[in-house]
Formats: sequence, structure tokens, C-alpha cells
Amino acid sequence: MTALTENQAREEICRVGKSLFERGYVHATAGNISVRLDASAGGGFLITPTDACLGFLDPARLARLDADAKQLSGDTASKTIALHAGIYAAASRFDPATRCVIHTHSTHCVALSLQATGEELLPALTPYFVMKVGHVPLIGYHRPGDAAAATRVGEAITRYGQRGTPIRAVMLARLGPNVWHHSPAAAMAALEELEETARLVLLADASPEPLTGPQIDELRQTFGARW
Repeated sequence: MTALTENQAREEICRVGKSLFERGYVHATAGNISVRLDASAGGGFLITPTDACLGFLDPARLARLDADAKQLSGDTASKTIALHAGIYAAASRFDPATRCVIHTHSTHCVALSLQATGEELLPALTPYFVMKVGHVPLIGYHRPGDAAAATRVGEAITRYGQRGTPIRAVMLARLGPNVWHHSPAAAMAALEELEETARLVLLADASPEPLTGPQIDELRQTFGARW
């Protein structure tokens, strides 16, 4: 995979933010996107500014931070940078190519979190959820920006990674999902699949049965699913 330059990363963050906003995955000033830059692009991070609307981002005004998440330039960084930095640190232990984190307040995911009571937001309901998203641990409610949430997320990433099932997403109860991947486009695709699966559950007349063990094993063997 070719690493993004800083300018390419800026453009991709704005493109993805606009797409998510126009399709209703984010609203008002909710949500944020970050990219971890390779050493060839100067290292550190780019992240959307605090209280910015993802539908109207300016590439030049994105917050630029160093490798320690200290701000170097741009508008004031989103208060979620500590959570994003923690995700990169934990997820990179199991997938070093992790380069983008997206957080939204996606309607169906949040609605489902109001009902969910188990360890995870969703069971293995559809093949593409298993293949493209995987397990989504449900993190108990914390106020936005609470450092304790970053700790809980890091613990979940480590726990699942050590089980041999690295994760690409967590669900912050009553707030929204955090999804990460190798690029902004890939993270957006995983987020879309997660939100669509949550929507299907809420539309179902009864609690749907998950895929069976043999069906999940077939997805692992055929597609390398991380379930």
C-alpha cells in the first residue's frame, strides 16, 4: 500500500468527511477523523478541528500534531486526539498498517447501543459484517473526551488482539463508533458496513439468529475474516 503524503491525507480527510456528512453518517459538528502520517510525510497526526462540521472541512485548517500528539499548526485539534492516539498505539501492535481512525455518532449504532447489554454491539449476523468489520466491543458510557474511555478502548483492542481476533472498531455507548483501518477510504467502508448492520437489526421484527459456527469458519478460511 502506497503511503499518503501529507497533502493527500488532508484531501482524503476532507473528502471522506464530506461524504459522511452528505449521507447522514454525521451531523452538525459531531464526529472526527484522523490520519497517522508515515515518517516519509513527517510523522505525527492530522485530525479534524474541535467543533468542526465534517461536511465543510478546509484541508489547510486541519490540526497538525507531532508524534506525541502535541499541536504544531492548524485549528485547535479535536478533544478526541488522546483517544485516537491510544487507538493507533494499541491497534498497531496487531496491525502495523493502521493509518486512519473515524469517529461518528451514526444514528443506528447509537440507537442499538441504548439497547445492547452484552460485551459486543452485534453478533455475527451477515457475512459482510464478519468479513469487513468483525467484533465490535461495547464500551460503557463515558463523557466525551474522558481519558478513561481511551483506557477502556486500548484494553479492548489488546484483549481481542491477544485472542487472535484483532478488531477494527469499538462502540462507545450512547456516543458512537470508532473505526480504524489502513486508509480513510477503507475506514469509511468499514463504518458503513457497521452502521448498515445496526440498521438491519433495528428493522428486524424479532432478534435475528447469528451465523453458525461452521458458516463463520467458512468465512475465515475463504476470506480471512477476523472473527
